[in-house]
Amino acid sequence: MATALPRLTRRRALRAAIAAPVALGLLLWWLLSMGSEPAPGGRVTLATGVPTGVYARYGELLKQDLARDMPEVDLRLARSEGSIDNLRRLTSGRAEFTIATADAVATYRSRNEPGAARLRACARLYDDYMQLVVPKGSAVRSAKDLGRLRVGVGADGSGVQLITRRLLEAAGLDFEKDITAERVGIDKMPGMLKSGKLDAFFWSGGLPTTAVQQLAKTYPVRLVQLGDLSDRLHRQGERTRYYRAAVMPADAYPQVQDGQAVKTIAVANLLVTTDREDAALTRGITETVIRSRDWIGLQVHAAQRVDLRTAVFTDPLELHTGARRYYLSEKP
Repeated sequence: MATALPRLTRRRALRAAIAAPVALGLLLWWLLSMGSEPAPGGRVTLATGVPTGVYARYGELLKQDLARDMPEVDLRLARSEGSIDNLRRLTSGRAEFTIATADAVATYRSRNEPGAARLRACARLYDDYMQLVVPKGSAVRSAKDLGRLRVGVGADGSGVQLITRRLLEAAGLDFEKDITAERVGIDKMPGMLKSGKLDAFFWSGGLPTTAVQQLAKTYPVRLVQLGDLSDRLHRQGERTRYYRAAVMPADAYPQVQDGQAVKTIAVANLLVTTDREDAALTRGITETVIRSRDWIGLQVHAAQRVDLRTAVFTDPLELHTGARRYYLSEKP
């Protein structure tokens, strides 16, 4: 005689149909959650530069994009005197990320400054171009002509002053003795030139720099070539290997250049952090920097030079682990 099977009622069948996918869904959720990490969040400080410089504007635009890509991150922008000051803020814990020129990073490390060994790069950004600005009627045709003049050299702790010292040495001038050095930044130098308190000023920044553009609208100025110093500059040895001969295109400052390109010196900017920074946060910020190039580049033309293919060339720094993970994920 056959054994009777339990009777499957409609209610039991309905319960079984509901329970199976619910249990499967809970299992999948548990398995996925085991490997997931919380999204980076909290307050993060980016040290930039003086208010009218390219660093500051770049930081403002990056903050907007980061708010979209990483809404849990509260990015704060901190003003500074420039590259060397930025690195000091970074290594002292007053900032988590910053922008600095490659030569400033190399100098910081060669001096064995506190925390120098912990520096890591996220990306190579854009190049800074050295700009020597004088009144249009000035007799200055080379940095060699600056002797006994009042010259804006950038604030102490700035990358501008670092390069200026080396350029003046290449020109055969003593920074401390042969010029009257005014140690102020781009936020003050244009006004001082216009009012006659300066005869010339140096600036190292992306093209074009807003402060120079605005000055040219109200006061006739001229850019002095620096190409004649390239060879002598590189004879100074290892510390100058981060500089390259460059040309400011004729349309960088149309009101100033009269259709003429200007020979000068350029140096790369790096987005810098330290090895103690969270890998997921660093990866996310690096991704935003690369993906925001076109939009930011519409307002900061220098940012158009940010490129995935060149971003990994961050000499003298090795890439942060998080940044490296991002670049590897983007490989075809």
